[in-house]
Amino acid sequence: MNTPAPAALPPEIFDRQLLEAASSGRELIQACKQAISTATAELHRRFRAGEETGLLLRQRAAFMDQLLGLLWDRQSFNGGQVALVAVGGYGRGELHPHSDIDILLLCGEQCEGAEGGLEQFLTLLWDIGLQVGHSVRTVPECVEAARGDLTILTNLMESRALRGPVELIESVWELTGPAHMWPEAEFFRAKLEEQQNRHHKFADTEYNLEPNVKSSPGGLRDLQIIGWIARRHLGEDYESKLASADFLPLEDLKILRDGREFMWRVRYALHMITDREEDRLLFDHQRALADLWGFSNGDRLAVEQFMQVYYRWAQSLGMLNEVMIQNFEQAIFSGDGSADITVLNERFQIRNSYIEARDESVFDDWPPAILEIFLLSAQNEAVTGIAANTIGLLRDSLHLIDDEFRENPLCQDMFLEFLRSPYRLTRLLKRMTRYGVLGRYIPEFGQIIGQMQHDLFHAYTVDAHTLEVIENMRRFLIPEFAETFPVTSRVAARLPKIELLYLAGLFHDIGKGRGGDHSELGAVDAENFCSRHRLSRRDTNLVVWLVQNHLVMSAVSQRRDISDPDVILQFAQHVGDQVRLDYLLSLTVADINGTNPTLWNAWRGSLLRQLFTETKRALRRGLENPVDKQVWIEEARSHAIDLLEYRGFTIDDIDKLWKERGEDYFLREKPEDIAWHTEAIDGHYDKSKPLVLIRSSIDSSVANTTQIFIHAQSTPQLFSRVCAQLEQLDLSIYDARIYNANDGMTLDTFFVLGSDGKSIALDTARLDYIRATLARELTKEYDGAPDTVHRRTPRRHRSFAMPTETSMTVDEIKNYSVLEVHSPDRPGLLARIGRIFVKFGIELQAAKIQTLGERVEDVFFITDGDEQPITDPERCAALQQAIREELDELVAA
Repeated sequence: MNTPAPAALPPEIFDRQLLEAASSGRELIQACKQAISTATAELHRRFRAGEETGLLLRQRAAFMDQLLGLLWDRQSFNGGQVALVAVGGYGRGELHPHSDIDILLLCGEQCEGAEGGLEQFLTLLWDIGLQVGHSVRTVPECVEAARGDLTILTNLMESRALRGPVELIESVWELTGPAHMWPEAEFFRAKLEEQQNRHHKFADTEYNLEPNVKSSPGGLRDLQIIGWIARRHLGEDYESKLASADFLPLEDLKILRDGREFMWRVRYALHMITDREEDRLLFDHQRALADLWGFSNGDRLAVEQFMQVYYRWAQSLGMLNEVMIQNFEQAIFSGDGSADITVLNERFQIRNSYIEARDESVFDDWPPAILEIFLLSAQNEAVTGIAANTIGLLRDSLHLIDDEFRENPLCQDMFLEFLRSPYRLTRLLKRMTRYGVLGRYIPEFGQIIGQMQHDLFHAYTVDAHTLEVIENMRRFLIPEFAETFPVTSRVAARLPKIELLYLAGLFHDIGKGRGGDHSELGAVDAENFCSRHRLSRRDTNLVVWLVQNHLVMSAVSQRRDISDPDVILQFAQHVGDQVRLDYLLSLTVADINGTNPTLWNAWRGSLLRQLFTETKRALRRGLENPVDKQVWIEEARSHAIDLLEYRGFTIDDIDKLWKERGEDYFLREKPEDIAWHTEAIDGHYDKSKPLVLIRSSIDSSVANTTQIFIHAQSTPQLFSRVCAQLEQLDLSIYDARIYNANDGMTLDTFFVLGSDGKSIALDTARLDYIRATLARELTKEYDGAPDTVHRRTPRRHRSFAMPTETSMTVDEIKNYSVLEVHSPDRPGLLARIGRIFVKFGIELQAAKIQTLGERVEDVFFITDGDEQPITDPERCAALQQAIREELDELVAA
């Protein structure tokens, strides 16, 4: 339905005479290619010079109009009635550097003889290098296709006649109009469903780590959805009618135009720097665009500054899409104008499930109403959203949220009551963020809106992560999530004041991006907030403590030996009481799940459950009555002896088999596993060959992992060889326990999952193959040949090129050194570290292996050859340097 006159083009973009002078054949093809290259270069130059992107898109479309028109005019269609029609984005006159040239070859009733000309035309377009999307249809075929496919209808709505009889496309427009098919109500529902499905693919958030500028929520497609619905409802000149029809106030019209220009500019830049059709803001491209936009590294990375601008525009456009969709919904489905209205108070009412202001001056007259509308929404199940006109009033009233507003006891009470409310808390918090209310009421929160965390660990911006954490907290209280979070659901249900957990969630990461320890910065903000809201000193201290310590439980469970009662006692002393433990578990589980959906698995859950249970027991016993480590050891030995005696072993047999084993083995291993190992070792007669056992765990504390036990001659290379072989078997190690006995043998236990994080417990054939392969490979004499896996480092890892970080401390309790390695996950990582240990004469006592999304945080408990901590500073520095250099070299592989 578009028939604009072609934009005038300067000769530096399109030199028509040069093309007209070219003869047919190779000369014409070369001239067209040169014309395309010249136009592209000139448009790119103007783009870099800062010209309006919308103008450049229209000029590129106009260039294609001229080029295609010239080539069309050279064809002979033998009197056939055929039209050249631009459709889709090209039909709208918005053509990015590498967008497809979508055309419709529309045939009339007298089309015989045109086939040859059409074929030559298309072949010529392909020969000159254009990416052409084309269809050849008659008018009835277009109508039938549009009737069955909304996408085809939408393309036809945006069509423009370039050459040939315009009455053909006019017939299509007439026969596909609302009077004949897809009436506006049906069209609206279908387009809204299309948008909802698309948003769902991107987790319904504008804040994806690598967003798609075209298709992600808040992207260009959201603006196109508005345009399509507006065109169907208001007609061809919908843009001029939007403001006058009260669909789009002037300030929103400015947001739409400025936001569209920004998104256009981002998409144009992506096409330009990649030299292909690329709409994804991949990590490498984010850096390039940050440079193009002129950002530089300072307190925050340039890329984080750029992405914050992007996310804030996406949020604004997402809000605009929401408001306009609601406006059109009301206009299209208003019918006779009747409405179901429920009056809530003198300020607000519910109209057709949307809460709205009863007077346009409601917020000016009484500013606390800004919070009241969200409180009423959270207390009333019938409210599904805020009316579009009221959203506009809210945004216009943001200036009223000032220090006086924040200090108003009524506002403070309403906000706390809002956190205690039963309905849609997280959804309303997201709306408070989108509409600008939450960032004004908590200014520190406003600073993190759209703040990216440029790593592979965090899947969302800080504000989106924060709201996801609170949503997880809400899930703990919903029965259908009890199976996913069995322990945490029971714990959260007994928390005395759930709003304190939500406050800890709101503030736990609020200090990010300001330099320093974000936990400490957030604790200061939390204390100020709680004091201002008149919380009791006890409640304030709890929230502050949770913010300060929100990483501690995860760190202890994943980096410390939680089978050691001394470690449990230390943690229990740090926590202090059961109430704090319950709140901290709930915050920790919500935080891990809200950081990256791939981080949570049964293994990580089992570690937290074990730490929680043992700490709970320690608190119940009383911190003044710690359990004796020797008691744990004797209990494990006694239980294992009972099992072995039942299998025919005598005490003498058992003592003989156990005499060379240290205390750690009995402290860390379960009695059932000790008996299993012992019986197998006793029955393994060829001591020169390694014993390999494998079975899925029978103990819930190790979740759904598969346990691999190896009893073999202790050699320096054994750990490296096992790790390399396990990776070749497509397995990921989650825990490694190394016990070196005094008889020269080693007892190694590995807990593994598939490389995809899934259990292999039920695949008996695979378990048999793993056992046989390990036994065979470890029997071979080691020749020092590299047996690590050689794979290319994934793109996302290379994009970050994050350097490996290491640290070393001494554990005074266990009397060994603790080496921590933080690195992007790289092929052969563990095997390479094992080889470095051999080179430095390091004895590995145990390892905690963590894969957090696409990075690892591994902890190695090591000693020297005399089983003493490594204390020489030069040796410690050299060891860490060797690990960093070895792993960082893998990035380029």
